[in-house]
Amino acid sequence: MTASCGPRKARPCSPASSFSSRCFVGILLNAPMFLIPIFSVLDACDEPPRFQGMKPQDELKPSYSPGDTVRYECRPGYQSLSPGSLISTVCWENNTWSPLQESCKKKSCPNLGDPENGNINYVNGSTEFGSQVHYVCNAGYYLAGPAIRYCQANDNSVYWSDSSPICEKIFCQPPGKILNGKYTNSHKEVFEYNEVVTYSCDPSNGPDEYSLVGNSTLVCVGNDKWNSEPPECKVVKCEYPVLQDGEIISGFGTKFYYKAKVIFKCKEGFTLIGSNTVFCNANSAWEPPIPKCVKESTTPSTQSPISSVSVSTQPPIPSVPGSKPTSPTVSPGSSHPGHPRPTDESAPEDNKHLGVGPIIGIFVAVSVVLGGIVGACVYKCLSKNKRKTEISTSYSAYRDKSTTSGEQTP
Repeated sequence: MTASCGPRKARPCSPASSFSSRCFVGILLNAPMFLIPIFSVLDACDEPPRFQGMKPQDELKPSYSPGDTVRYECRPGYQSLSPGSLISTVCWENNTWSPLQESCKKKSCPNLGDPENGNINYVNGSTEFGSQVHYVCNAGYYLAGPAIRYCQANDNSVYWSDSSPICEKIFCQPPGKILNGKYTNSHKEVFEYNEVVTYSCDPSNGPDEYSLVGNSTLVCVGNDKWNSEPPECKVVKCEYPVLQDGEIISGFGTKFYYKAKVIFKCKEGFTLIGSNTVFCNANSAWEPPIPKCVKESTTPSTQSPISSVSVSTQPPIPSVPGSKPTSPTVSPGSSHPGHPRPTDESAPEDNKHLGVGPIIGIFVAVSVVLGGIVGACVYKCLSKNKRKTEISTSYSAYRDKSTTSGEQTP
């Protein structure tokens, strides 16, 4: 046997195995490139802390490396508690920021004086940035300008919004004129605060006088503002109030004008439906409407009076032989319309309704009768069965006897 000592040929690699090996090696070589950003993010500080009165000088970054410093400055409307000092925080190795506290406070707007004929009110008693001041005028004056001002910020300064209002004296223009009437001091062109005018109606040329409908006095309460509208003068007359089955007890008269008051009452035996007091309103109508008197209903008694009836219990005895018996004697007072006579065969009203006792008695009687019927049926059935048994026994004895006789005959 001859052995070959020549060199062996290398087995060629398949394309699939070569590609897998190269991919695996490539992943191992490139893995650090993907892991470095992850570890760098983990080894960093988040956004620096936020404050109401200060902000970072530079724009914020997604993350900060250990040793990075963030400097702060005061926001508009705020000032440093320590002017000239540096406000900053540092990202430490443990990925936290160095301690930092609020180092800015609100600025204050200048104090304001009270306006003439008025006063101011600081909300919360403060003039700091963001606060408000309210203006109020004295009685007899109105506010011309904004009622509220705000402490605002502009770059590095603070100021009050708008301009200061003023308190001006209240005046009213003359009130409106009315038909068939007038008001006092109608010659004046301007009326001061709280000044009063009074209206009145002119005399009427007809049979009925004018009535003043509305407020007779007007007061100047604001700048060109009266407390109500002017009244009017017109004839207001209501019809004579008539209450059937009733009468007037107050407010008598022949004519009933505006605001006339009338009080009614009903006659005996009648009930008043509605209000007993009415007024003549501005539309020449009674308000509320005139009431009504309704006859009181008399409900009859449900029980009839018991009449005294005298009835003889003895049978009638004829006074003359062959004569017919007479009817029972009835007292004269027993005959009343609507009441039964003693000879009527109608049962008393009380007997029409059975009580509990009679119902129970009827139930017991029915039960006894049903029980008797059932018992009779059972007894009859048992007797019939017994008779059949006796007949069957007799027949069997007779058959046995016949058989025995037959066997004995030669």
